[in-house]
Amino acid sequence: MTEQPINRIRIALAEQNRTNRWLAEHIGKSEITVSRWVQNKAQPSLEQLLVIAKVLSVSPKDLINELDCKTTESKGIKYV
Repeated sequence: MTEQPINRIRIALAEQNRTNRWLAEHIGKSEITVSRWVQNKAQPSLEQLLVIAKVLSVSPKDLINELDCKTTESKGIKYV
């Protein structure tokens, strides 16, 4: 079973023809950190997500995938 990607940073970068390196340079993070976010192996903090959204000139909502509540509940994750 594949996990659902949480963020859409990869998509936002592709839509703007930007690279991980470009984003890393503009937000002051390492390319490795940005790469982990883009691959959904790690997630940026909410504060960092706001910075990314500002740099990419998009809404923070555009950087987050909607989660299927039934799928997450079956994995033991509950949202209140």
